[in-house]
Amino acid sequence: MSGLKERILAQAVAEGFTSAGVCQPDAVPQVPERLAAFLEAGYHGQMSWMAERVHWRGSPAVLWPDARSVVMLAESYTPEHDPLAVLDMPDRGAVSVYAQGRDYHDVVKKRLKRLARWMVAETGCEVKVFVDTAPVPEKALAAAAGLGWQGKHTNLVSRDWGNWAFLGAVFTTLELVPDPAEEDHCGSCRACLDICPTDAFPAPYRLDARRCISYLTIEHKGPVPEDLRAAMGNRIYGCDDCLAVCPWNKFAVAARDMRLLGDGGLRAPELSDLAALSDAAFRQRFSGSAVKRIGRDRFVRNVLYAIGNSGEKALLPAAQGLCDDPDRAVADAARWAVTQLNDG
Repeated sequence: MSGLKERILAQAVAEGFTSAGVCQPDAVPQVPERLAAFLEAGYHGQMSWMAERVHWRGSPAVLWPDARSVVMLAESYTPEHDPLAVLDMPDRGAVSVYAQGRDYHDVVKKRLKRLARWMVAETGCEVKVFVDTAPVPEKALAAAAGLGWQGKHTNLVSRDWGNWAFLGAVFTTLELVPDPAEEDHCGSCRACLDICPTDAFPAPYRLDARRCISYLTIEHKGPVPEDLRAAMGNRIYGCDDCLAVCPWNKFAVAARDMRLLGDGGLRAPELSDLAALSDAAFRQRFSGSAVKRIGRDRFVRNVLYAIGNSGEKALLPAAQGLCDDPDRAVADAARWAVTQLNDG
């Protein structure tokens, strides 16, 4: 099967992926030590699942021992607008770019499955596909496959498409020649570290998730520590600051699947509207969106922190109406927001 690897990578691009490369399952021997240090420091916060499945996450070869190669894929979701502009709109909420469109788990996984089916049809090999829902160190594998390198913000960066990309993996029993790993090209740049509102980077290439706004708004259950709330600003789902300022985005590639960018409805939604969402209304509004997975209570909690940070007295009734909400974290956030607005 001469040229099989080249045909697979070409098919990946034909399916809509921005970039593709190959590595071996054991190409990231540094992961177990780094993951152990991350967990030992407690940087994972409430994400107990990281510790529970550490033996798989630390060694992709253990996840599926029969795999001989990993085809790593990147799919661009570069925004068509300045994602930081909404931070200057205190009565609006900032939703991370990746969550403004169709849930990427659905979009990317379907594309991965099409590529995997093509590989099976062409070669009779066995395959398994993964996109952010299994204990796979996608960023480390993507770097090993030559797609880019893990920048100082710990996300993957590419000289060809910047750092706005989803990652996916196809594990296969095929023996494919691996691509050379990419080198680090961050140099002396500190843009991503210096812009972080909550100082979530203890050092370059190290992230304390407990201080990361993406973690706080998505993974953290219950009330957010009060000393971090003001720094959250109006970010109600995720945070794009460190991604948005990366200089390598001058080479960013436009998203090929417009479903990932959405219709603009979540580019700068009104906080007053979001605070009024019931559980049913929340599920309806965010059907098919990654936002839906955190549920109404955690989302409205985030919205109330944004209201408290807004300085907008007109939003006071929205917060007052939730001070007795059945959810403890929502009620706490509402009372905090009322206090902030009254004291402001």
